[in-house]
Order: sequence, then C-alpha cells, then structure tokens
Amino acid sequence: MVGFAAGSANDILARLMAQWLSERLGQQFIVETRPGASGNLAAEAVARARPDGYTLLLSGSTDAINATLYDNLNFNFIRDIAPVAGIARAPHLMVVHPSFPANTVGEFIAYAKANPGKITMASAGVGSTSHMSGELFKMMAGIDLLHVPYRGQVPALTDLLGGQVQVDFATMPPSIGYVRSGTLRALAVTSPTRSEALPNVPTVGTVLPGYDASTANGLGVPRNTPAEIVHILNKEINAALADAKVRAHLADLGGTVLPGSPADFGKLLTEEVDKWSKVVKASGAKPE
Repeated sequence: MVGFAAGSANDILARLMAQWLSERLGQQFIVETRPGASGNLAAEAVARARPDGYTLLLSGSTDAINATLYDNLNFNFIRDIAPVAGIARAPHLMVVHPSFPANTVGEFIAYAKANPGKITMASAGVGSTSHMSGELFKMMAGIDLLHVPYRGQVPALTDLLGGQVQVDFATMPPSIGYVRSGTLRALAVTSPTRSEALPNVPTVGTVLPGYDASTANGLGVPRNTPAEIVHILNKEINAALADAKVRAHLADLGGTVLPGSPADFGKLLTEEVDKWSKVVKASGAKPE
C-alpha cells in the first residue's frame, strides 16, 4: 500500500521491492496506490488491516510528519504500524526552472530577500517531505516563499517544468532525470553530504550550516503481525539491499540503503517524528 500517486518516490521504491519479494517468496506482491490526506489514507488502511503479513505499508518520513501535522487521526503511526525494515534514505533536490535568476543557493537567498513573498515554492502537498524541507530552508535562511501545494510530487514537477512555479524541494527519484537532462536546474541537495548520483551538485549546508532534510522509507505492517512473518520480510528486504543490482538502482535514484532490524527502522521513525514535529509546529502548517 502506497499513500501517494503512481510515479512518486514511494511508488518507485514500492514497485522495486514488490518485484524482489515476488521473485524471492514465490507469491505476487501487488502495489496499490491510495493517495490522499498526505498518505494517511493508506496508513490507516494498513493500521486497520488483518495482521497476517498480506498487507504492507511503504512508510517513512511523511508518516512521521503526519503524526504532528494532524490532530485527530484515527490511528497512531508509531503504535499501530509495526516496523519491518528500512529500505533507503534519499535527499531532496532544490530545483528551479532554468529561467530562474539564480544559479546557487546564496544567489537564491539574496533574490528571495529582495523579493519577499514573490517566489512560488511548489510541494507535493501540505505536510509532505518536500513541503517541510522547504519550510526548514525558509526558517534557516530567514526568507518568505509563497507555498503552492500540489496533490503529489509529479504534478508539482510538471508545473515547475512549465514555469508556473519557481522552486521545489523535490524528492529525488522523480526529479533527478529532469536535472540530468537539463530541463530543471539543481541548486543543491538537502543532505549533509553530496549525493553520489549528482556529485557536482553542492549541499544546502554549504550556505546554511546544519541544514539536513532527507526522506527515509521502509516497510511496515499492522501491529500484532506475527514475529515470524516480520522476520521473513525483514530478511528478504535486507537481502535485496545487499544485492548489487538493487543497490545500484537505488544509488542511481539518489538513495542510500538502510539495512537493519525491525527495531533499527522503528528507532529511525521515532527520531523522524521528533525532528519534524519541531518544523511542523514552527511553520504553522495545517492540513488541507
């Protein structure tokens, strides 16, 4: 179960893992996209599903953000979704339309300060990781950008390509191809270090020390799913992350693998909830 539209970073990762698990376990794993409410529709469906190992959630940082963004969810992400395994962590790309009058993060900030509230910042939706990455940037840079939320990363990028909006802190899998082709200009990656996928693109942190915004993803299942099922799924996901072809595919999308135990992934998600809760509260973001 994926809480975002086809073509999103979550969808791309889910299809990669579904193919691997289908081949390894001899059963067909089907990816169902159920976009809406920033991924909460899919998360709630999995939280309420039978804990038999047949319903999985492609979960991660967006769910961690939602834990603070939404006041009245019908489920508790940390309590009701049992972590299975991490898959990958990937930075976002700060991308602009090629016509935008800035070639560096420093030039972008200077232009934004000279034109407060006039630069339009696209995102995959209110509370999405692209939105929160942009809000963190705004806070640390001391600038005002006009947020334009979309219903997913793909439509946001479509309008950025068309020049309807000017900047997007886009997830890397669906945006990296546009950067490589030159149809979008990457000013920076949002991770503390440069990405091997785009080694010539600097980090935001070179201008804003301490800035770090990336997306972690993995698999979860309904709580009370038997431990032996969680163990089988964890073992197979870790086998995928050790496979050279899978690692190369993830690296090409800008991802760094997240091998480990269910407890490791659970600890990471708890840390993500804590980190992004501060940004959500400071930004004043409210769900649509």
